[in-house]
Amino acid sequence: MTSRTLPSRPVVGPVAGVASGVLGLGIAELIAALAGGASPLLALGDRVIDLTPRWLKEAAVATFGTADKPILLACVALVTLGLLGVAGALAVRRLALGVGMLLILGAVDIAALLADRSGNGTAGIIALLIGLAAGITALVLLTRRLRQASRTGAAIEAEAPDGFDRRRFLVAASAVTAVGVASGVGAKVVTGRRHPATKVAIPATVSPAAPLPAGAELRIDGLTPHLTPVEDFYRIDIALLTPRLDVADYRLKIHGLVDNPVELTYQDLLAMPLYERRVTICCVSNEVGGDLIGNATWTGVRIRDVLARAGVDPDADAVKSTGADGITIGTPLEALTDGRDSLLAIAQDGEPLTRDHGFPVRMVVPGLYGYVSATKWLTELEVTRFADFRAYWTDRGWSAEGPIKTQCRIDLPGEDVMPGKRTVAGVAWAQHRGVSKVEVRIDDGPWQPAELAAEDSIDTWRQWTYRWDATEGEHRVQARAFDRTGEPQTDWEAPPAPDGATGYPTRTVTVG
Repeated sequence: MTSRTLPSRPVVGPVAGVASGVLGLGIAELIAALAGGASPLLALGDRVIDLTPRWLKEAAVATFGTADKPILLACVALVTLGLLGVAGALAVRRLALGVGMLLILGAVDIAALLADRSGNGTAGIIALLIGLAAGITALVLLTRRLRQASRTGAAIEAEAPDGFDRRRFLVAASAVTAVGVASGVGAKVVTGRRHPATKVAIPATVSPAAPLPAGAELRIDGLTPHLTPVEDFYRIDIALLTPRLDVADYRLKIHGLVDNPVELTYQDLLAMPLYERRVTICCVSNEVGGDLIGNATWTGVRIRDVLARAGVDPDADAVKSTGADGITIGTPLEALTDGRDSLLAIAQDGEPLTRDHGFPVRMVVPGLYGYVSATKWLTELEVTRFADFRAYWTDRGWSAEGPIKTQCRIDLPGEDVMPGKRTVAGVAWAQHRGVSKVEVRIDDGPWQPAELAAEDSIDTWRQWTYRWDATEGEHRVQARAFDRTGEPQTDWEAPPAPDGATGYPTRTVTVG
């Protein structure tokens, strides 16, 4: 095939469509970033999350864990590229069909931007319309000579019409794609530079965390440490792009069924009495024996002190919190005012919160699953009644209240060990009730007591260990925990939805 021979339309059309679409999306992303608007691509991803059935979300979290969002974005991008390729193929045969396809894709994204949780959808729509115009223009120009070939009846492998050059087409398509990619990268740079770093000075606390009791950390290789490093702390939320909030502009609004609505700046919060507490928090999506749980030292303002400033109406029974990612969460008012260490946390392990974990302010409430308590990037607290609102997750079939269930996990041994004395070990939790004991059984035999690490507090997990005389063969190891009321972990097997998974953690071990 010479450089003036018409390349195969089934290949060239999709190439033109993808190149034009990448250009349009890149320009839209850049303009949206410059204008402070919502990202068209991320708005589409957010809408996909909102419309995804609960069972599919649970499957995604169970399969991919904290990598579920990058995988979702990759899937959205691949589907989008495929549809752009279809638009290009249609444009070669009939321009109106290709342009119509792009307009349909644009309309879908506009609908997503209208429903954008960030509240910046209008600027995103304007940016998308500009990008759409650029993409359509590129598609018209890239496919013009190919359409001329169709009208003159040129065969797929026949001489190209006057003015067509295969190499020139590929160069043009590559240039268009490069401009789109550069614009997308520019959008990311603009977004990153708009917001300052999270490094701020955390004042001294009026009530530091108690020293860690001797024996609370068993220091066994392979056993989960008592305190979870920030870089290993789980992250489950609905934000495809981590919100970036500027402490200089930060405002926390407290309103609703209150005597005096309050608006607090970040400096206002720093000026209030700060408390430091170790608290284990857990995601309701955590499967039995899962790792969507972590223990950290949190520093912050007691939520009950903030609510006291506003004056809570006695008819209220809930607080609806809102995050900058658009999440809404309903928390029982009692859990925020009953004396437990419920915090508006500003620091984790002595350092300001990272962006991934809620900077500048997040909620930490002992004893409740995160979906009803752990709002990150917190912007609003509305004192209300459960009967008067539905939060993000309850609107999707989850229970309105989510007390954490008594659970434990087996970390050791591995799946293959040698015969002899072997360590079975893990962690157990029953936040705000405390763990009283853990038992282990082998091959459905009698339950045997495990040795517990010293208790840090009723709001943190406890490590446990058991010495097992392992004999050759395949064995089934199970564990169960008891809270301080004497209630054992249930053996009833249930999935995370609608209010937390249950059952015994089980590990099959081959000895020999």
